[in-house]
Amino acid sequence: MDTFRTIAPALARTCWTAFLALAVLEIFYGIPSFLAWAFLLSGVMVTYVSTRPPRNREYPPPLEVAPPVTGRWLAMNSPADKVPSHGTHGYGQSHAIDIVAEPADGSRPAFGWWPLSRPNRDFPAFGAPLLAVAEGTVVSARDSQRDHRSRNSWPALAYLLAEGFLRDIAGPHRVIGNHVTIDLGEGRYALYAHVRRGSLRVREGDRVTTGQQLAECGNTGNSSEPHVHFQLMDHPDPRHAQGIPFTWTGVGVPANNETFTAPDPVVAPATSGKGELP
Repeated sequence: MDTFRTIAPALARTCWTAFLALAVLEIFYGIPSFLAWAFLLSGVMVTYVSTRPPRNREYPPPLEVAPPVTGRWLAMNSPADKVPSHGTHGYGQSHAIDIVAEPADGSRPAFGWWPLSRPNRDFPAFGAPLLAVAEGTVVSARDSQRDHRSRNSWPALAYLLAEGFLRDIAGPHRVIGNHVTIDLGEGRYALYAHVRRGSLRVREGDRVTTGQQLAECGNTGNSSEPHVHFQLMDHPDPRHAQGIPFTWTGVGVPANNETFTAPDPVVAPATSGKGELP
């Protein structure tokens, strides 16, 4: 079953793509195809089965790592409330968490009907430093995708759902957007998604220390507003990964809608090595 869960996202994308292609042929060219509905049903079934919790699945003990941010934040889609936290085991997201900067002064824009979208600079998370949660080696680092405007209104949410469907068909790189992946050793990897365009401070092959800044929080990929998506997984490629539980030193695992304050990191002295930036 674990093997099926790793290939399920690609299988579902194939079904969705086939459905859309056959539907276009029928709508615009009058070519009837009952296969379109067969692919649609198959896509729904694959998605449903792959997102169900595994029977008798025993996850490893949570790995304790440092928080990926500093300051006051709010947790969303937390594994403290349910697993899989994002409604799917695909892309190693079973124990992923989303967090948004939540200053005590309430300066984060509220979700509502208007405005339909906002510029990223309106959100306190945008540009916040992303920190290495442990010592490790950068195995993937991308920051070429653009930061799009927010989708934090009811009308924009409907757009986000349709957009997310198309992003999923395109593959995980369009879902997670710009990202950094750190090899923590012993088959464990930390993924930071939705990274700000052009903000990388590390390259593939760099050694990083706990608390070192990797990049900045952005709003790329399948994202409603600037936020940090963080997860641990057992493979560097999300397409083949299973999620790993985590706990943050001094914070734990914050529950949905729980605010927490991550302390300033204690950064170890940087060591000279491969790919070090000036």
